[in-house]
Amino acid sequence: MNIGLIRMKYTPYGGAEVFVSRFIDELLKRGHTCHIFAAEWGQDDSRFKIQDSKRVFHKIKTFGPSFLRILFFAINSYFDVRKANLDVILSFDRSLYQDIYRAGDGCHREWLIQRRLAEARSQKQESRNKNILHLASYLLPLKKLITYINPLHLTIPYLEKRLFRSKRLKFVVANSKRGKDEIKKHYGLPEEKFCVIYNGIDLKVFDPHESGKMRGVYRERLNIKTEVLLLFVGSGFERKGLKFLIEALGILKIGGNEGLKLVVVGKGEIKKYQAIAEECGVGENISFTGPVTDVNGYYCAADIFVLPSIYEPFSNACLEAMASQLPVITSRINGVSEILTHKKDGMIVDDPANPKEIAEKIKPLLNEEIRLAAAKAARKTAENYTIEKNVNEFLRLIEKVL
Repeated sequence: MNIGLIRMKYTPYGGAEVFVSRFIDELLKRGHTCHIFAAEWGQDDSRFKIQDSKRVFHKIKTFGPSFLRILFFAINSYFDVRKANLDVILSFDRSLYQDIYRAGDGCHREWLIQRRLAEARSQKQESRNKNILHLASYLLPLKKLITYINPLHLTIPYLEKRLFRSKRLKFVVANSKRGKDEIKKHYGLPEEKFCVIYNGIDLKVFDPHESGKMRGVYRERLNIKTEVLLLFVGSGFERKGLKFLIEALGILKIGGNEGLKLVVVGKGEIKKYQAIAEECGVGENISFTGPVTDVNGYYCAADIFVLPSIYEPFSNACLEAMASQLPVITSRINGVSEILTHKKDGMIVDDPANPKEIAEKIKPLLNEEIRLAAAKAARKTAENYTIEKNVNEFLRLIEKVL
């Protein structure tokens, strides 16, 4: 089949981007021709530069600030995709011409709601007296207004609305039940339009049996000796709840848990979060790596994976961590919580904006026996979610379209 795939950024960084790359690789293995419509693709990784008869890149023009880039990508990809002779079109971005849309980035309207709720909860917890509480009551409406008039937060919901009303759209693939319910709530799509397909990974890439040597190398690189190493992987630190994890680390340190380190992998405002760490008294306990292409090594070095996202359709990083035999602590709003069993292969946080709760969920896993048992259970759970299974489910959906 000639399959069109739309993704604005086809790069080796970011959970959604990495998933698209694995998905395309699996389609190529099965003999399909993949037409990739993207504004940019990775220049540092050979996989993202190869163009042949089976992997065809279509450069989509876009320019300007972020909201205009998103808008022009949607418009220009609409015309370019229509020109191509394709059997089926899959979109991994908010576009205007597709048969199947995979809502891997979730529902933007819901993200804005959850961010506002998290800010409100956080400010209440931080309030120490009536004056601060009084000030917060004025700041929240102001932040709400700024968000409302931000052109990015106007453009994305507009594109979502156009996408979900498209007559061309046959199916919406959500990567969690929660993600499906959010789109139904905000856009009123009928049940028969949806299909829930959980993310899939290549288990051979994240093989815990091959990680022994790598663990020592990376722990030495990070100057980790006997400390328990917490790992955070994700770009967009605000949405991933990094602030609350740092505050939780401060609470644990005050409570006498000195032997704890945190490594933060991903793209974000590092200086801002380093300042938060200093305020919490854990500046020396946290290392920031920025984006990396060798994330496997950090999974091998770590003992516990923590991602207290305030909004997350389904974290690919959590699934990678589980496959790497790491217990996972994440929020209930993260779609991956649907495949976790609380206190068995990880911990589920009900309120990711509550550092005390995050700290309480980390504590039991500081016990080595409990941690190792949860790690083995996490790997076993991850084995049910392979990229091969994911592609099989997509191909069955494509057959329905055809």
